[in-house]
Amino acid sequence: MSEQRNDHDLAFLLRYENVAWFEDGKVRILDRRIYPAQVKFVICNHYQEVAQAIREMVTQSAGPYTAAAMGMALAAWECRRQSHARQLDFLQEAARTLSTVRPTTQVRMRQIVDGCLLRARRAFDEGEDISAALFVHAFDNIQYRYGIISDIAVNLVKLFPEDARILTQCFGETIVGTALREAKAGNLKLRLFVPETRPYLQGSRLTASVAYDMGCDVTVITDNMVAATIRNKGINFFTSAADTICMDGAIVNKVGTWQIALLCSHFSVPYYVTGIPDRGTASKSINIEERDPSEVLSCGGSRIAMEGVRAYYPAFDITPPELVSGIVTNNGVFTPQELSGYYDQYPDSRFYTGI
Repeated sequence: MSEQRNDHDLAFLLRYENVAWFEDGKVRILDRRIYPAQVKFVICNHYQEVAQAIREMVTQSAGPYTAAAMGMALAAWECRRQSHARQLDFLQEAARTLSTVRPTTQVRMRQIVDGCLLRARRAFDEGEDISAALFVHAFDNIQYRYGIISDIAVNLVKLFPEDARILTQCFGETIVGTALREAKAGNLKLRLFVPETRPYLQGSRLTASVAYDMGCDVTVITDNMVAATIRNKGINFFTSAADTICMDGAIVNKVGTWQIALLCSHFSVPYYVTGIPDRGTASKSINIEERDPSEVLSCGGSRIAMEGVRAYYPAFDITPPELVSGIVTNNGVFTPQELSGYYDQYPDSRFYTGI
């Protein structure tokens, strides 16, 4: 861990210790539900509490991937005094629990925990401290992922138009910080427009905070101002990360992405998605998570609708490939139609280590 950390010069929210961190038999997770109004960490003493934190949106976007890896280190700590056979059983149960908390992201979460299980088995064979080995593995994962996304950021920033007025959606986490870092290094001027992203306001609280921390000109809009903003503010670029990039070119992301892509198509604004395609995943296999409707009926802890009113909350939607201008990867930009060739050209590409 002596190499330069890939979170250098990024905002507070994106520093590794402020995403999820295992130390002294606990996992500490910054509570993104209340940031930046409050800077508070949720302390997890058991891996089940890490799973609960993921389920309850304490951490969001790519945060759960780091939390899951750190949660596996915590699980190893919890069972450290048991026999090797019992420890393996315990870790396998922890892996199952952590990877299935949110159904739409199970493929990526399974990759994370499977990598942890492989590392744990090697640690058993080599007589290492399992918990310490899994912490290092979790650190290596976030370091590796930040490095990959830094490469993606280089390719994304090359696409920015002059006088870039960029629309985002939800909280793309690492790509937000690394792209702004790259733009700053290149002395590029840009303006960022951020829909608030109800009901958890990830856009206004998280994306905007990262942008502001990094010195970017950022403007928050409500979710129903997108069309007016595109027209009145001259938006000329739309970008988002993705919870899943399907091999058929469809994009699974925070609900609302699809309708913004439709508007951008109407106004001839290009939409570029960032990430690495999810090998073997087709849009027809996606299980869209439906969260507790009551989350829609409140904001900031206060109820905003009359008792008895119904609500509906699909957490994600699927943007069809015809609305996507390109998928920006660490190995260049692919159209949705040519995405199937990504792994033919780069068979070893992945977001995570140890899998």
